[in-house]
This record gives sequence, C-alpha cells and structure tokens, in this order.
Amino acid sequence: MKIGCVKEIKKHEYRIGMTPDNVKAYVNRNHEVFIEKDGGLGSGFTNEQYAEAGAVILDTAAEVWAKSDMIIKVKEPLAEEYPLMREGQILYTYLHLAASEELTDACLKSGVKGVAYETITDRNGALPLLKPMSEIAGRLSVQEGAKCLEKPMGGSGVLLSGIPGVPRAKVVVVGGGVVGTNAAKIAIGMGADVTIIDLSLDRLTYLDDLFGNAIKTVYSTDAAIEKEVAAADLVIGAVLVPGAAAPKLIKRKYFKNMRPGSVIVDIAVDQGGCCETTHATYHDDPTFVVDGIVHYCVANMPGATPRTATLGLTNATLSRGLLIADKGLEAAAQLDSGIKKGINVYNGELTCKEVAASFGRSHKDIDSLI
Repeated sequence: MKIGCVKEIKKHEYRIGMTPDNVKAYVNRNHEVFIEKDGGLGSGFTNEQYAEAGAVILDTAAEVWAKSDMIIKVKEPLAEEYPLMREGQILYTYLHLAASEELTDACLKSGVKGVAYETITDRNGALPLLKPMSEIAGRLSVQEGAKCLEKPMGGSGVLLSGIPGVPRAKVVVVGGGVVGTNAAKIAIGMGADVTIIDLSLDRLTYLDDLFGNAIKTVYSTDAAIEKEVAAADLVIGAVLVPGAAAPKLIKRKYFKNMRPGSVIVDIAVDQGGCCETTHATYHDDPTFVVDGIVHYCVANMPGATPRTATLGLTNATLSRGLLIADKGLEAAAQLDSGIKKGINVYNGELTCKEVAASFGRSHKDIDSLI
C-alpha cells in the first residue's frame, strides 16, 4: 500500500502522524511511504531522518494526498484539505466529526474511508488511540489552568498550592476518565484541593482507592456540579462520550456564583465542549472571558508538547495502521473489531451512530458495507 503523511496545517499544530521509526516499520512490510517536506520539523524529525528510514520526501501536501492509498494524520482535515480527499482513500486520524457538520459533509462528499482514532476500541472497550493524548491534555490542563489563574493572565491571582496559613486553590474535575484522572494527578502534585465529579459510582470508587484522602469524590448531578463549580478556582472539563458531542454540563448560569477570575479549562472542546460558553481557541490566543470567568479552550492542547505527543500518539497508532496497510481496511476491520468501530464514514455513507445522532441523521451499519 502507498502510505502518505502530511504536515498538519491547523494553527499552532506541530505534531505529525508518523515518526521515522514508523516509516521504517511500514517500509519493512514492503509499503511505500510519502512524507511531506518539513512535515516533522515541529516534532524534531528532519527530512533526512525520514529519507534514511526509507520514505520518499515530496514537496507539497497535494502530491502526498494524490499518491497515497492511505493518509495518516494527527488532526481532522481542514477546509483547504477537503478537495484533496478522494473516493476510496483511507484517512486514518482524529476526526471528531461530531464537532463539525461541515467536515462530516466534506468526508461524505469525497467518499473517503474515515477511520477515527477517537472511536477505535480495544477488547475491553477502552479507547487506546485516544488515551495518550487524553493523558497529555489532562496533565496540561492543570499546568495551563494554574497559569491562567495568575493575575497578569486575567485570573483571580490564586496559587494552586497556597502557602502555610493560606488556603489551597480548589480544583474541580468534571469527569473521572483518563483525562480527569491525569488532571487530578497533576493538581494533587501541585498541592491543590481536588474534587472529582463523575456519573459512575464504580469509577468514583476506583479513584477513591487510587488517590485516597488526596481527593474528594462527588456523584454527578446538575445540583452537585453547580455547587462544586461555584466554589472552584479552577474547573477542568474532562467529559467524553465516544464519538458524540460532549454534553453541556457546565452552565453559564453557574458563573454568577463563581469568584471573578476563576478559570475553566474545557478539554472536551474537540467534541464541542462540555461548557455552554465554550468555543475553540488556539495556542497563541488561548483564553477568553465570559461573565468574569476565564475560559481556556484550545482544541489541540497536546500540540503544545509535540515531541512527547507525537511519540505517544504514534506508539498507539502504529500497530493498527500496519494491519490496515497489510490487509486493507475491510479485512483489517474483520480481524480487529476495534478498527471496525473506528470507521466513521465509508464511501459516502455515515457509519458512526454517535455522529449521526449529533446531527439528527441516519447511519448505516458498517457490516452492511464491507
């Protein structure tokens, strides 16, 4: 198979979908790999390293798209890339279709076979290709939130750890999955007063056992979220419904009871956000203020640490990418049910029920198409 990897064009996105070691793995399986020139520089990988690994370096993204049977990316295609997609081409990347009907329509119109990292599952039903980025985003959320709390950044001027005789900042994590767990880990390490809210009692039990007296756990209801958010200095939105738009759990009306300069970091922004007032921002202008509350809503948070993020992501994506390349998408999906669940669009058909539900559309079962 001919495999292509292009430079990401999302604003301040420095990750890349393949490392030189990945290239070597594909080439060793007799696949041909095309890399866009300078595509890996943001993550610290040179053209020479890719060439030494066996890749063909092409000058433009258009050339890579045109020559490749499968495109491996990090982020969803942007409008400039829509015309480059074509019928039958495999697109292996984060798609986040539920956050963009425009992108969904573009993928359907092109006839591309879209395999979304964020909906691929393992045998336990977990999301192994989302996990490393969730870990990074969770850890970064507290780091960035702590910075946003500083007065020059528009925050309330609270130090997460406090000092002797001065209370610690209250951090409320809404969602106790991979993102929330990693956010809590960093917030505890920075000395904050940490509360985790989740809908699953089993998950709250696990977190209580994991962190002990270092956290408080709260069962998720509207009233509980309103109460905890009102008292928070920093709120981390860590809610995920795989493939679907995030529920709006943090309401604007809650802001009136929060201290001005408190901060919300909405990590769910890729799926539309779990706060009513969220809209996507970028690393060069990451925050905005609504009703006195600072919002940090960068839609590609792990892009700030591209070396770590690229290595972590490609560790997770390589084995399934190789299976797709070796067997073809259809055969790979039959061999690995997790890959099958990753197929969100297929030859002009919408195949992810969660995305379909987000837009009030119908979908087709992928088993009827492959």
